[in-house]
Amino acid sequence: MMKVAIVGGTGYTGVELLRLLIKHPQVQIQTITSRTEAGKNVTDLFPSLRGHLDLKFTEPTQENLIASNVVFFATPNGIAMQDTPALLKAGVKVIDLAADFRIKDVATWEKWYGMTHNCPELIEEAVYGLPELNRSKIAKARLIANPGCYPTAVLLGFLPLIEAGIIDLDNLIADAKSGVSGAGRKANIPTLMSETGESFKAYNVAGHRHWPEICQSLNASAGTEVDLTFVPHLLPMIRGIEATLYSKTKQSIELDEIQNLFIQRYQNEPFVDVLPLNSHPETRNVRGVNICQLAVHKSNNKLVILSVIDNLVKGAAGQAIQNMNIISGLPETTGLTNVALAP
Repeated sequence: MMKVAIVGGTGYTGVELLRLLIKHPQVQIQTITSRTEAGKNVTDLFPSLRGHLDLKFTEPTQENLIASNVVFFATPNGIAMQDTPALLKAGVKVIDLAADFRIKDVATWEKWYGMTHNCPELIEEAVYGLPELNRSKIAKARLIANPGCYPTAVLLGFLPLIEAGIIDLDNLIADAKSGVSGAGRKANIPTLMSETGESFKAYNVAGHRHWPEICQSLNASAGTEVDLTFVPHLLPMIRGIEATLYSKTKQSIELDEIQNLFIQRYQNEPFVDVLPLNSHPETRNVRGVNICQLAVHKSNNKLVILSVIDNLVKGAAGQAIQNMNIISGLPETTGLTNVALAP
């Protein structure tokens, strides 16, 4: 039985980790921390977990964490890097759901996140936790940088095309939309339901923190720098990401050839579902589950790839558990075989 701890258990990704880990047959949730809620029963804050969990929030001290085999950081950016060196030294594996270890170039990370990195020596060691790209590296890792939600949806859509070398890398477009839970569980006027309901908007058009993260993996797969335009949007719903991806092929190619390329690329991936031709995946198809659904289309001379995930599951907590399973030698699907919620 694997002992796990969650640092930052009061946010949406924290409670999503709890929801999924409670049913994991090989996990004992040992510690869940919160500075503001320490001493309070977890079920007082999250009544949905009543009857499934009997734990109190504790302070995030080293003493409370080092007795675990794996520690998940479901915290704001800049927190995990403070505690990770000591945890690794104690033999604890770390999975960071924030961005502290995602970007390999320290200067780039510090530019986009506006702070000095606390342990830059660990950035190179950290493995970017997209299993469909880095599974063999994840299996040997002790520090996982769990991907962002937008990057997960975008990368899974573009990677087969880039790996096959069939698209023009000078004009990639990712038009992505997210539910408001992606902004986190905090009082913030722009994400209040009365502000987002009956409305739809783009944001951070000039530059979003996930842009360098996406480009890092696309560049590595292409072996050269790609030109990516990434525009995020806020949808008036709670969960889900839909990414519409555009690219041009280098030569004429039939749509069924692209479809077969995606099927072959993901045929052994338990959490990527390539839909039949002419399908239009919806975010509700993956609500609550660790699945990315993809569909391939052509519009005039452009390829259009549709990608949907649940931003809190495949885009955060579910993918983190998928990574935990891999580094622990467990079947990758353990604890993650839920059926999507419908309607």
